[in-house]
Amino acid sequence: MDNPSNKNNQEQQINIELTEEMAEGTYANLVMIAHSQSEFFLDFVRLVPGAPKAKVQSRIILTPDHAKRLLHVLKDSIDKYEANVGKISVQEEANQFPLNFGGTVGEA
Repeated sequence: MDNPSNKNNQEQQINIELTEEMAEGTYANLVMIAHSQSEFFLDFVRLVPGAPKAKVQSRIILTPDHAKRLLHVLKDSIDKYEANVGKISVQEEANQFPLNFGGTVGEA
């Protein structure tokens, strides 16, 4: 006879479907983050050198709770990556991302 408390203690299995198109991934080299009182908006952007504008490749909308969970799991993943591969060096100027990649600056 099954014990109901054992069923509650077992992790629930979720089947996640990944289509071929989604499995290819989308490259982004910039993320813009905004938030409201109830949501975080992550716009993943691909910047191309010399291009006059950049296109949002994907927008992900999260609740504040899930945004904080993402922060923790991303930190954990980075820590594990650095333990296996080595420290990721981040340049100080990375926070001042050049929006024109050093290419020509558009004039109006």
